[in-house]
Amino acid sequence: MGSIYAALFSDSGHEVFAIDTNAAHVNAINKYGLKIIGASGDRTIRLAAFTKAPQKKVDLVIVAVKAIYLDSAVPAIRTLIDSESILLTIQNGLGGAEKLARIIKHHNFLIGVAQGFGASMKEPGLVHHSDMKSIRIGRLQHIISDGTQERLLNDVTKIWKQAGFEAYAEQDIRSVQWEKLICNVAYSSVCALTGMTLGEVLRDEHISSISRAAAIEAWEVARAQNISLSFDDPIKEIQDFGERMPNAKPSVLLDIEAGRPSEIQFISGAVPEEAKKVGKSAPVNSTLTGLVKSLENSR
Repeated sequence: MGSIYAALFSDSGHEVFAIDTNAAHVNAINKYGLKIIGASGDRTIRLAAFTKAPQKKVDLVIVAVKAIYLDSAVPAIRTLIDSESILLTIQNGLGGAEKLARIIKHHNFLIGVAQGFGASMKEPGLVHHSDMKSIRIGRLQHIISDGTQERLLNDVTKIWKQAGFEAYAEQDIRSVQWEKLICNVAYSSVCALTGMTLGEVLRDEHISSISRAAAIEAWEVARAQNISLSFDDPIKEIQDFGERMPNAKPSVLLDIEAGRPSEIQFISGAVPEEAKKVGKSAPVNSTLTGLVKSLENSR
């Protein structure tokens, strides 16, 4: 996803550079350009890429690493920001952004949610963009909504729109996080465990019932926390989500296939943690999380 953001921002005229610990990807970008194919159009973008943050301050840092790697991204973030910089972090699940905010303690801190997005690296320097719906941007709940912060949110959202994204400034980003989480828990674990795409889950009688149970359980926890959701039917929501990109594989499945640790603890694993806060349990998502972790450990 970070490659998609970098490419579209660069193509719209911004001075952009990328940081990635994947040396092969960085080397390919520097030698041949960053190649994007798929939903946002085929293009090759020339931009600088680094495996370590250069010693320079920037206006906007977009943190697109997976939640499990946020700790390792902290030194680079601190190298790049000063008191005027804007920090926007975009991760799946719940808890990652809040954790980063506690570590960085930066006032100009925004949270992004990528809805209906899918991307995968086909080879170093080449990224396939499977779908693009919207980017939702908001503030941490504990940051006072003064005029300066409101302008900051609106200005950053405008920049995303100018770069070709469907972007929205959100007053309640927590609700948006939950809405995406409900869709993610419907597919992340079951796809990781079966190797299925989103469309295959929808068409499978047995796996689709587990998928629906996971989503309903997350929806019930959100309701118990008085989260304001934009839909009343979680089944229709996850079906619409899956039908938008039936051939897509969730990132957790891609991680399993590549032998990498996944961020399942921040997705399915977040539901039982949030359930505890309101005196509930979440046995479906707890079981699915345990199964995916066991699968990771066996590889």
